[in-house]
Amino acid sequence: MNVPVLEPPDLHLMRAAEGWLELRLPAEAEAELAQVSPRLQEHPAVLDAHWQLHAARCEWSLAHQFGERLITAAPQLVSGWIHRAYAARRMAGGGLTSAWNALLPAAERFPDESLIPYNLACYACQLGQLPLARQWLQRALAIATRLNHHTTLQQMAAQDADLAPLHEEIPHWPKS
Repeated sequence: MNVPVLEPPDLHLMRAAEGWLELRLPAEAEAELAQVSPRLQEHPAVLDAHWQLHAARCEWSLAHQFGERLITAAPQLVSGWIHRAYAARRMAGGGLTSAWNALLPAAERFPDESLIPYNLACYACQLGQLPLARQWLQRALAIATRLNHHTTLQQMAAQDADLAPLHEEIPHWPKS
Protein backbone atom coordinates (compact mmCIF):
# COMPACT_ATOMS: atom_id res chain seq x y z
CA MET A 1 0.00 0.00 0.00
CA ASN A 2 1.38 3.35 -1.03
CA VAL A 3 0.77 5.88 1.74
CA PRO A 4 1.60 9.50 0.88
CA VAL A 5 4.30 11.08 2.99
CA LEU A 6 3.18 13.77 5.40
CA GLU A 7 5.29 16.83 4.69
CA PRO A 8 5.22 20.36 6.09
CA PRO A 9 2.94 22.12 6.74
CA ASP A 10 0.64 19.08 7.19
CA LEU A 11 3.26 17.22 9.19
CA HIS A 12 3.63 20.17 11.55
CA LEU A 13 -0.13 20.47 11.95
CA MET A 14 -0.48 16.78 12.78
CA ARG A 15 2.42 16.93 15.27
CA ALA A 16 0.95 20.07 16.84
CA ALA A 17 -2.35 18.23 17.24
CA GLU A 18 -0.55 15.36 18.96
CA GLY A 19 1.14 17.86 21.27
CA TRP A 20 -2.17 19.48 22.16
CA LEU A 21 -3.61 16.05 22.91
CA GLU A 22 -0.67 15.26 25.20
CA LEU A 23 -1.46 18.51 27.01
CA ARG A 24 -5.11 17.41 27.21
CA LEU A 25 -6.32 20.30 25.07
CA PRO A 26 -8.53 18.58 22.48
CA ALA A 27 -10.11 21.77 21.10
CA GLU A 28 -6.68 23.02 20.07
CA ALA A 29 -5.86 19.63 18.55
CA GLU A 30 -9.08 19.68 16.57
CA ALA A 31 -8.24 23.14 15.20
CA GLU A 32 -4.84 21.88 14.01
CA LEU A 33 -6.31 18.77 12.38
CA ALA A 34 -8.93 20.85 10.58
CA GLN A 35 -6.11 22.64 8.77
CA VAL A 36 -4.53 19.47 7.34
CA SER A 37 -4.88 19.37 3.55
CA PRO A 38 -8.10 17.69 2.40
CA ARG A 39 -6.10 15.17 0.33
CA LEU A 40 -4.30 14.01 3.50
CA GLN A 41 -7.32 13.76 5.82
CA GLU A 42 -7.35 9.98 5.21
CA HIS A 43 -3.63 9.59 5.94
CA PRO A 44 -3.16 6.94 8.67
CA ALA A 45 -1.32 9.34 11.00
CA VAL A 46 -4.07 11.95 10.64
CA LEU A 47 -6.80 9.34 11.19
CA ASP A 48 -4.95 8.12 14.27
CA ALA A 49 -4.76 11.67 15.61
CA HIS A 50 -8.51 12.07 15.03
CA TRP A 51 -9.08 8.79 16.92
CA GLN A 52 -6.96 10.11 19.81
CA LEU A 53 -8.95 13.36 19.78
CA HIS A 54 -12.32 11.64 20.01
CA ALA A 55 -11.07 9.15 22.59
CA ALA A 56 -9.81 12.05 24.73
CA ARG A 57 -13.32 13.51 24.58
CA CYS A 58 -14.94 10.11 25.24
CA GLU A 59 -16.76 10.45 21.91
CA TRP A 60 -16.68 6.73 21.37
CA SER A 61 -18.95 6.49 18.32
CA LEU A 62 -16.78 9.01 16.49
CA ALA A 63 -13.63 7.28 17.73
CA HIS A 64 -15.02 4.00 16.40
CA GLN A 65 -15.62 5.61 12.99
CA PHE A 66 -12.01 6.79 12.89
CA GLY A 67 -10.83 3.32 13.89
CA GLU A 68 -12.81 1.92 10.96
CA ARG A 69 -11.36 4.51 8.61
CA LEU A 70 -7.84 3.76 9.86
CA ILE A 71 -8.34 0.05 9.14
CA THR A 72 -9.61 0.90 5.65
CA ALA A 73 -6.69 3.26 4.96
CA ALA A 74 -3.98 1.04 6.47
CA PRO A 75 -5.17 -2.48 7.36
CA GLN A 76 -1.54 -3.45 8.03
CA LEU A 77 -1.39 -1.16 11.09
CA VAL A 78 -2.35 -2.92 14.30
CA SER A 79 -3.34 0.37 15.94
CA GLY A 80 -6.50 0.70 13.86
CA TRP A 81 -7.73 -2.72 14.95
CA ILE A 82 -7.01 -2.03 18.62
CA HIS A 83 -8.51 1.48 18.45
CA ARG A 84 -11.68 0.23 16.82
CA ALA A 85 -12.18 -2.48 19.44
CA TYR A 86 -11.42 -0.08 22.30
CA ALA A 87 -14.06 2.35 21.01
CA ALA A 88 -16.55 -0.47 20.27
CA ARG A 89 -16.40 -1.46 23.93
CA ARG A 90 -17.23 2.05 25.11
CA MET A 91 -19.62 3.45 22.50
CA ALA A 92 -23.38 3.50 22.89
CA GLY A 93 -24.75 0.21 21.63
CA GLY A 94 -21.31 -1.40 21.90
CA GLY A 95 -19.88 -3.38 24.77
CA LEU A 96 -17.50 -6.19 25.49
CA THR A 97 -18.93 -8.56 22.90
CA SER A 98 -18.67 -5.85 20.24
CA ALA A 99 -15.07 -5.20 21.22
CA TRP A 100 -14.30 -8.93 21.14
CA ASN A 101 -15.85 -9.32 17.68
CA ALA A 102 -14.02 -6.25 16.38
CA LEU A 103 -10.61 -7.46 17.56
CA LEU A 104 -10.77 -11.23 17.06
CA PRO A 105 -9.99 -11.13 13.28
CA ALA A 106 -6.80 -9.23 14.07
CA ALA A 107 -5.41 -12.13 16.14
CA GLU A 108 -4.84 -14.19 13.00
CA ARG A 109 -3.76 -11.19 10.94
CA PHE A 110 -1.07 -10.11 13.47
CA PRO A 111 0.26 -13.34 15.04
CA ASP A 112 3.34 -11.59 16.47
CA GLU A 113 1.53 -8.71 18.19
CA SER A 114 1.07 -9.31 21.92
CA LEU A 115 -1.45 -6.51 22.55
CA ILE A 116 -4.14 -8.22 20.49
CA PRO A 117 -4.30 -11.44 22.54
CA TYR A 118 -3.76 -9.33 25.66
CA ASN A 119 -6.86 -7.24 24.90
CA LEU A 120 -8.81 -10.37 23.95
CA ALA A 121 -7.85 -11.79 27.35
CA CYS A 122 -9.20 -8.64 29.00
CA TYR A 123 -12.49 -8.89 27.10
CA ALA A 124 -12.86 -12.62 27.84
CA CYS A 125 -12.12 -12.03 31.51
CA GLN A 126 -14.72 -9.27 31.74
CA LEU A 127 -17.22 -11.52 29.96
CA GLY A 128 -16.65 -14.10 32.71
CA GLN A 129 -14.88 -16.56 30.43
CA LEU A 130 -11.83 -17.16 32.62
CA PRO A 131 -10.44 -20.27 30.87
CA LEU A 132 -10.56 -18.40 27.55
CA ALA A 133 -9.01 -15.33 29.18
CA ARG A 134 -6.15 -17.48 30.50
CA GLN A 135 -5.54 -18.93 27.02
CA TRP A 136 -5.38 -15.50 25.40
CA LEU A 137 -3.20 -14.05 28.14
CA GLN A 138 -0.80 -16.99 27.93
CA ARG A 139 -0.63 -16.46 24.16
CA ALA A 140 0.13 -12.76 24.71
CA LEU A 141 2.85 -13.63 27.21
CA ALA A 142 4.38 -16.22 24.86
CA ILE A 143 4.61 -13.57 22.12
CA ALA A 144 6.02 -11.07 24.63
CA THR A 145 8.65 -13.63 25.67
CA ARG A 146 9.78 -14.03 22.04
CA LEU A 147 9.98 -10.23 21.75
CA ASN A 148 11.78 -9.81 25.11
CA HIS A 149 9.06 -7.87 26.91
CA HIS A 150 7.46 -10.68 28.93
CA THR A 151 8.16 -9.02 32.29
CA THR A 152 6.60 -5.72 31.21
CA LEU A 153 3.45 -7.38 29.89
CA GLN A 154 3.16 -9.64 32.94
CA GLN A 155 3.47 -6.62 35.26
CA MET A 156 0.86 -4.76 33.23
CA ALA A 157 -1.50 -7.75 33.41
CA ALA A 158 -1.02 -8.07 37.16
CA GLN A 159 -2.28 -4.48 37.58
CA ASP A 160 -4.95 -4.33 34.86
CA ALA A 161 -8.43 -4.00 36.40
CA ASP A 162 -9.91 -5.93 33.46
CA LEU A 163 -7.84 -8.95 34.52
CA ALA A 164 -8.60 -8.67 38.26
CA PRO A 165 -10.06 -12.20 38.52
CA LEU A 166 -6.67 -13.54 37.38
CA HIS A 167 -4.40 -11.28 39.43
CA GLU A 168 -3.48 -13.87 42.05
CA GLU A 169 -2.26 -16.37 39.48
CA ILE A 170 -0.53 -14.07 36.96
CA PRO A 171 2.72 -13.57 38.96
CA HIS A 172 3.19 -17.35 39.03
CA TRP A 173 2.98 -17.89 35.29
CA PRO A 174 6.37 -18.86 33.88
CA LYS A 175 7.84 -17.53 30.70
CA SER A 176 6.49 -19.65 27.88
